[in-house]
Amino acid sequence: MALNFANNNSLSAITSLPASISGGGMTLISTQTASSSSTISFTSGIDSTYDEYVFKFYDIHPATDSAKFMVNFRDGGTNYDATKTTSAFFAAHAEDDSLTQFTYSTGDDVAQSTGNAPLSLGVGNGNDESCSGEMFLYSPSSTTFVKHFISTTNIYYSGNRTMQTFVAGYANVTAAIDGVQFVMESGNIDSGVIKLYGVS
Repeated sequence: MALNFANNNSLSAITSLPASISGGGMTLISTQTASSSSTISFTSGIDSTYDEYVFKFYDIHPATDSAKFMVNFRDGGTNYDATKTTSAFFAAHAEDDSLTQFTYSTGDDVAQSTGNAPLSLGVGNGNDESCSGEMFLYSPSSTTFVKHFISTTNIYYSGNRTMQTFVAGYANVTAAIDGVQFVMESGNIDSGVIKLYGVS
């Protein structure tokens, strides 16, 4: 096995790296900002260019108190209604230390559903309350396999606690996923930013 060396003797003087060190990274594809938005939809940029896509959520603030942040997928048609199966669990801790919790969330998983899938529990709509996190979508352009996705979010829950929710599942379709839509369980997305990245 050949060894690869940087072409200088000190880290501060390095001007280039050997090819085996350089690698993939995240490429920003698009950014969307909510402003009393009923949905945030990514309708382009999800194709065979990358095998992995990452959505980053920043301070998603609902108009309606205790509304869940949700996702759905478009599989070649015009509707966001791909059949999905997911699992969900969460960890929680109250501000006053009165509650700690770690549990499977049976009410937040879906089984062969075409409806929206929760990515969080109920986000508070107080001025300082929001949801942040990320979702990974794998090989959305495959026409052979189902489309796996994994999400982690943390919210300021409407009951004054932090709640980290872990969701994983798959769109149970072999058609390519070419669009992703985010929505609150009820009411609008009052504010927040979602960024889409491709991972090489």
